[in-house]
Amino acid sequence: MSDATADAGATRIALVEDEHAGELLTLRRAAFVSEAQLYDDPHIPPLTQTLHELREDMAREDVVTVGAWEGHRLVGSIRVELEGSKATLGRLAVAPDQQGKGIGTSLLFAVLPYLPEEVTEIWVFTGKDSKQNLAMYTKHGYEEQFDQAAGELTYTYLRRVLGELDRRRGEAGAADADVTAGDASARSAG
Repeated sequence: MSDATADAGATRIALVEDEHAGELLTLRRAAFVSEAQLYDDPHIPPLTQTLHELREDMAREDVVTVGAWEGHRLVGSIRVELEGSKATLGRLAVAPDQQGKGIGTSLLFAVLPYLPEEVTEIWVFTGKDSKQNLAMYTKHGYEEQFDQAAGELTYTYLRRVLGELDRRRGEAGAADADVTAGDASARSAG
């Protein structure tokens, strides 16, 4: 699949390759600090994952990692795990100085061209107290399904059933995912 360029001038959506694993790890750590502070837990998975573990994850055939680039800088990323007709989004991260510019929203839609045809639903999870994340997901058609405790943290799981509009966006590429000022930024605990 080819790279796609979003409407916001220099923002480019592309797969994140192994050569950028260090930059991806740095981006995730920077983006998830606020989640760690919200939950008073510096040991959330995006902050404890090692570079070796990240590279292993990126090499999996059932995982796609998509990034948002401004020039040579990785400013956002999202991880997609594929399982039959289901895709699960996680680790949606936006650089702290780039939040609030719609990059998170752009990435939500930019994954569509990377999904196999058999995918009919997308799941995402975030911390139950992550109100900004929950608002962004529900704004874009995700519906809360259930909560699940993981130690001290409770995750809220949301689902979006893909429809005709999503198929058209996927066919058109991630260029339909505008990066516009004022859209919610995202940092999912996932």
